[in-house]
Amino acid sequence: MAKEPNRAAEMAVFVRVVEAGDFSGAARALSLSPSAVSKLISRLEARLGTRLLRRSTRRLALTSEGEAFHARAAGILAEIDAAEREAGGARLPAGRVRIASSASYVTHVLAPLLPRFLADYPDIDLDIVQSDAISDLVADRADLAIRAGPLESSGLIARSLGETSLIVVASPDWIERHGVPETPADLARNDRLGFSYPRAAGAWLSPTGGADSRVRVNDGEGIRHLALAGVAPARLAAFTIRDDLASGRLVRLPPLDTPPPREAFHAIYVGRSDTLPRRVQVLLDALTIHGVVRD
Repeated sequence: MAKEPNRAAEMAVFVRVVEAGDFSGAARALSLSPSAVSKLISRLEARLGTRLLRRSTRRLALTSEGEAFHARAAGILAEIDAAEREAGGARLPAGRVRIASSASYVTHVLAPLLPRFLADYPDIDLDIVQSDAISDLVADRADLAIRAGPLESSGLIARSLGETSLIVVASPDWIERHGVPETPADLARNDRLGFSYPRAAGAWLSPTGGADSRVRVNDGEGIRHLALAGVAPARLAAFTIRDDLASGRLVRLPPLDTPPPREAFHAIYVGRSDTLPRRVQVLLDALTIHGVVRD
């Protein structure tokens, strides 16, 4: 599975950092966390093989290489804007985009960014197909798919959307009835929630797919709701239960793995990014900037 950096998005974040003078200001403008902006700049510097910014506790300063790159990047972004205006007759991208995604990603990541995206692109319509199953983009007529887990080798192109840890949790009601399991053996003596199909992240407490779970569901959001209802413990992606843990609706159980396993997310599409229709490209760019999965 080939991966490609989103160079225009990297340039845009770098230019915004220079304009803001710090990561915090750029992060606010981009609706990202300062740490996410810092990591993106570090990845850009690693890819280029040079330091672009001098960092201190109070301010950022451009290196000579950073000054040259900033000038070129700002010019390239301006040229991209001009080219798009000319190619599109100054019109905003329009048309329908079909995206296949898990219910968990739609609920916790995609939904919060859609109001802004739809306001920015009033002529774009969306078809959202929710399923945890791996979709066939061609057969399903999907423009984009969001996939979790390691990528298989194929002719598709992938863009990273971050990663999350997998955490074992239970509701306070379940803990009151059964107590806190201290070891995997303690937990294995109780019912568990799992997926109804083998997952690349692996089974928990058993090497045999999802067969170690008494109750199995075909999507992560369904498992989350059953865990909230006190049916049984579950192992869930951290980004889907952040609010549940903070409010006490779910409680983190002693870890079964140290460190907890992690699961990567990618946006998958057919063909090179420079040949994508503009209606698809702008959604892909929005996901790359605002739709990143993190703990």
